[in-house]
Amino acid sequence: MLGLENWTLARPEIFLAAASALLLLYGVLRGEASATFVSYASALALLVTAVLLFMPFRDGTAFANLFVADRLTATMKALVLIGSAIAILMSRGYFERVRVWRFEYPLLVALATLGMMLMISANDLMSLYVGLELQSLALYVVAAFQRHTVRSTEAGVKYFVLGSVASGMLLFGASLIYGFCGGTAFVQISKALLDGKAAEIGVVIGLVFVVAGLAFKVSAVPFHMWTPDVYEGAPTPVTALFAVAPKIAALSLTVSVLMGPFKPLFVQWQQVIVAAALMSMALGAFAALRQNNIKRLMAYSSIGNVGYVLLGLASGTEKGIQSVVFYLAIYMVMTLGVFAVILLMKRKE
Repeated sequence: MLGLENWTLARPEIFLAAASALLLLYGVLRGEASATFVSYASALALLVTAVLLFMPFRDGTAFANLFVADRLTATMKALVLIGSAIAILMSRGYFERVRVWRFEYPLLVALATLGMMLMISANDLMSLYVGLELQSLALYVVAAFQRHTVRSTEAGVKYFVLGSVASGMLLFGASLIYGFCGGTAFVQISKALLDGKAAEIGVVIGLVFVVAGLAFKVSAVPFHMWTPDVYEGAPTPVTALFAVAPKIAALSLTVSVLMGPFKPLFVQWQQVIVAAALMSMALGAFAALRQNNIKRLMAYSSIGNVGYVLLGLASGTEKGIQSVVFYLAIYMVMTLGVFAVILLMKRKE
């Protein structure tokens, strides 16, 4: 039987899951008339979840080391929750104008946010994948939420197809690592690498596939190809969400994976991260010069910002990770502010 400590550490996630389930039931019973109430209630549930992370704060591992809670994960979760709540509140006016305001939208965002929280707290390759897919499946739907327009539907299909490829790469890498290290838990992987498994080529190949899958999720070059098309085609509030919450969650996960179990392979992955950072900064800056669509411009801005964040990770130091957190906090405020202005510009055509 699982101890009470397990449930206490996962209290914010349990609260958000329960709140989402109750709001879904309310929305189904009330129908479309419930959309406004569900949106405000979902945003409130996300903010209450952010408060639960720190009152009182607890750290440790739970559920047989599948789940970890510490200061870094709590801070990243708070950024994701605040970003998602603001994205929901920003979206109502837009969706009412285009007449697709439905109660499912805020609930899908809340469930995607739950997946992001599980990703951030993952302490095992399996819990990492479950959190990643919970986030992705909800985001595939919201990308195509404006389903009567071809561009939104196309954005959803592109995101789904390329996201599935990235998930497959990540799973293949995880299976290689499991085969060579004898476990999927981050502690087991770290111990196996320290015991000499790092020299085996299979582990390095597995790490390459895992990094490629994560690079797709953060839209780092050369795995950025989906970003401009999906940002342009998705409804503007959805693009605002994509640019903030999933990005922060995926970058936090990348930091946890590379600085945790794969720290013994630092020399191998550092050069890959540096190359991805330099290419992302260069492409984000120069490709943006040719854009005449503001959402595609923001997509390349997002790619460039990922490059700056990856430099902090490439340092491999505690100061570097602190700089990543600080940069992401500023990035969240800046990006939501820009998209709020873009949404205001859209009024009266």
